[in-house]
Amino acid sequence: MITSSEKNWLITVLLCFFLGGLGAHRFFVGKIGAGIVMLVTLGGFGIWSLIDLIVIIAGNFKDSEGNLIKYE
Repeated sequence: MITSSEKNWLITVLLCFFLGGLGAHRFFVGKIGAGIVMLVTLGGFGIWSLIDLIVIIAGNFKDSEGNLIKYE
């Protein structure tokens, strides 16, 4: 069963929007490995960050434990 994450949706959106190329939102939700890859590739040259932003806003982004980060 998928539950809601304790991570704040608004903080995740803002981190992705302003620091997505550095993977800050991935580090925030506990996805350290993906955060490092995003940091090295500058957010997949911006494409990966844009996709993440869309997924976060849609409410389908998950934290490191598989819980959805949703607007509440």
